[in-house]
Amino acid sequence: MPLLDGKTILVTGVLTEGSIAFHVARLAQEQGAQVVLTSFGRQQRLTEAIARRLPDVAPVVTLDVTSSADLAALAGAVGEHADRLDGVVHSIGFAPQSVLGGDFLGGQWSDVSTALEVSAYSLKALAVATQPLMRRGSSVVGLTFDASVAWPVYDWMGVAKAALESTSRYLARDLGPEGIRVNLVAAGPVRSTAAKSIPGFETIESGWDHRAPLGWDVHDAGPTARAVVALLSDWFPATTGELVHVDGGVHAMGL
Repeated sequence: MPLLDGKTILVTGVLTEGSIAFHVARLAQEQGAQVVLTSFGRQQRLTEAIARRLPDVAPVVTLDVTSSADLAALAGAVGEHADRLDGVVHSIGFAPQSVLGGDFLGGQWSDVSTALEVSAYSLKALAVATQPLMRRGSSVVGLTFDASVAWPVYDWMGVAKAALESTSRYLARDLGPEGIRVNLVAAGPVRSTAAKSIPGFETIESGWDHRAPLGWDVHDAGPTARAVVALLSDWFPATTGELVHVDGGVHAMGL
């Protein structure tokens, strides 16, 4: 039986076929799930076009995670396509260019706050907005980039990821009594849309394959997508508040 047979999964962050979220959505469908995507603004037409490249065309509902109106309407919008959600994938991150690329000390709060709201607080906002549709056994899975160390050029996005990781633990605490799991996957560098938007990101991915005991392919989002789908499934019924590294093992290595 497929891992997600009969489940309905909401996937955010599908912009191109190179998006990790796209690979998650594709694999989720291949594993038996019904998938609903989110997007907003000028990006929504791109998402709708990419949705047609999935094994089954997925509906796209409007969601800007910084819009209280969109968040309030999300359960109703998803409800037009499904009567429940068994899983939610948070693949959302953004920071203004001014707080990326190597000028950490020059970061201004107006831009830093945007990075924190979109990249970290949005996990809580998304979980609360979809909570009415989730039942016991549902799973929220987010994507992060290991925030336990300071990376070159990542700067305030690294701080936002640290906030995301902490947010996931508090959500695990508060949603656990309802039987809802919350976990994150810390992926190694993948040539996704998000990575390409970070000035100098090649300084992070350079040599990753050499440092990884298992090796690493920056062009392959498959291992990350598999981890997300596994956490969405019923195979981790007692796992929550966890951070699963999918990086070839780099996080565990010294210099």
